[in-house]
Amino acid sequence: MKERRPRISVVRVLVAWVLSAAAILFAAWIVPGVSVHGWRGAFVAAAILAVLNAILPPIIAALRLPYTLVLGLLLVLALDALMFQLTSRIAPSALTVDSFWDALLAAFVASVLTVVLDPIFRSDDDETYMLRVTQRIARRTEGETRTDEPGLIFLEIDGLGLPTLRRAIRDGNAPEMARWLAEEGYKLTEWETDLSSQTGASQAGILLGSNDDIPAFRWVEKESGRQMTCSKPADCAEIEQRHVTGIGLLADGGASRGNLLSGEAEQVILTVSRIEEDKRANPGYRVFFANGFNVTRLLVLFGWEVILEWTAALRARRRDVRPRGHRGGAYPFMRATMCVIVRDLIVFGVITDMMKGRPVVYATFSSYDEVAHHSGLERADTLEALRKLDQQFGRIARARPYAPRPYEIVVLSDHGQTQGATFLQRNGYALAGLVHESLESGGATAVGSGDENAAMVGNALKEATGARGDGKQAAPQTEAAVLASGNLGLIYLMDADRRLTLEEIEARHPRLLPALRTHPHIGFVLARSSEHGAVALGAGGMHRLADGHVEGEDPLARFSSNASRHLLRTDGFEHAPDLLVNSFYDPVLEEGCAFEELISFHGGLGGPQTRPFILHPAQLPVPDEPIVGAAAVHAVLTRWRKTLQGEAPVPEAVPEPARLA
Repeated sequence: MKERRPRISVVRVLVAWVLSAAAILFAAWIVPGVSVHGWRGAFVAAAILAVLNAILPPIIAALRLPYTLVLGLLLVLALDALMFQLTSRIAPSALTVDSFWDALLAAFVASVLTVVLDPIFRSDDDETYMLRVTQRIARRTEGETRTDEPGLIFLEIDGLGLPTLRRAIRDGNAPEMARWLAEEGYKLTEWETDLSSQTGASQAGILLGSNDDIPAFRWVEKESGRQMTCSKPADCAEIEQRHVTGIGLLADGGASRGNLLSGEAEQVILTVSRIEEDKRANPGYRVFFANGFNVTRLLVLFGWEVILEWTAALRARRRDVRPRGHRGGAYPFMRATMCVIVRDLIVFGVITDMMKGRPVVYATFSSYDEVAHHSGLERADTLEALRKLDQQFGRIARARPYAPRPYEIVVLSDHGQTQGATFLQRNGYALAGLVHESLESGGATAVGSGDENAAMVGNALKEATGARGDGKQAAPQTEAAVLASGNLGLIYLMDADRRLTLEEIEARHPRLLPALRTHPHIGFVLARSSEHGAVALGAGGMHRLADGHVEGEDPLARFSSNASRHLLRTDGFEHAPDLLVNSFYDPVLEEGCAFEELISFHGGLGGPQTRPFILHPAQLPVPDEPIVGAAAVHAVLTRWRKTLQGEAPVPEAVPEPARLA
């Protein structure tokens, strides 16, 4: 395959030069310690800065630094200031800078104006420069794979349900994906999640081919007294170790970008199960740091995202929008981290992988999921986060002609989300409070609720920067541990080191089950009866899962047609809770309630949270039968990879319900 290089347009270079000169003049006007001698001086300074940026940041990017991400950000930020100082030394008649801090502030202010002006003039110079640098780095480091055999790029939008995507495409909030459907022969395929409709279980199934014994985002393992969490690096590493069988989607040369699990990839960045990679010299960030202006631009966009969140939160309060989530504290900065820093690093990582010709890449983008949890499923700022992701997907697609192999791009989600006021907002007490009041003695402790992305980033950052965490987390020592995973609640009665039966729970805590199953905001409770096996209990009836017998009103009637099979499978997990609680679901209003403080949620059954999608080229075939379960998605994606890359195709995916029956 003959190499193509992005063409540099003289007109675009001139436009970029003018913009850069204007940005330097603006910075000199704002920063007292910086002076520019007219437009002539600004043009000279802009030219010198461009040359320095082409020479110095690639040297920093080539250094094999431990803690590459953190040290790289700091070094390149300092280098931005030094480049301003060097320019003032090289051409004092054009630019003068009094101090390092003046230079740093000038670099930041110039980036502000550049970020504002670039979309207006659409110079595209930065994208062309990035592609040329990426190609050069790919040739000089590790080499590149040049072949006509297609590669696969999987772009996961965390938390985006098919119904939401369809409306976003219709309303112009995802124009790039809309164009793929209209002009490039793409099609949308729906799949159904497992009962644990959250990222940990879905990615284990998609990337590793199995998500057995992952009952929720958090769970307790009674025999060891340990609490497992899908966002903790140590726990993610163990989850991966338990499920690795050699059939990982990314085995044999693949790359993992921004995922919880690696899928047996050789190359990883921002992958929680292998966060140790970020403690060492990780070349995956090299292209990003090769352009010194990326860091100041990132800080500008980060600050702007924080301002957008503060503004949106004030508007929601002023208008008394319902439901309304907690949006204060550290959340605006977490939102900016996911919507700007993590997103851009992953985009650069994916494009680098393409220029190296890696056979398969899987990248997760969590910005939509993060904003939806707190803003709502389809609020204006949530859809804006989706629009910006869609824009980045266009950037990745435009890089394909310059890669050393052809690529097919597939966009998919790991689950959707359902919306509604939280259990606490509706009742004035949490699920743990209800359990506590219903126990005969002792007490209940709520553990580990909250935003999964915040926990993931916090834990990963702690590990990646060398801070020592607590490693394995012990389960609480109270009588009952109550864990929330969206609208799925897990109750472990800790006075036994095994799962208690329905009859034992009724004997020990006779008020507990009636309080749960008759609560208006609880849809059903899963328990294991010594007489009937797994049963789903509701206010007006019982559903025996093994034989499908229903007494009274079926508590599963408002949920998926596969609900009983999902529950029966979860009941068979070694670490299933004593009682598994799912919130109510109103199909008319399309709402339920989370047991943690997230107004848009996922984790259990009910609504679009169980309806993710795959957006794929039509020539990549899908089974005729419904795709149910993340492991079935793994089979489909693995078949595509094997077919495209010349291997014998694997058998058609077996739908999850058939394996559960």
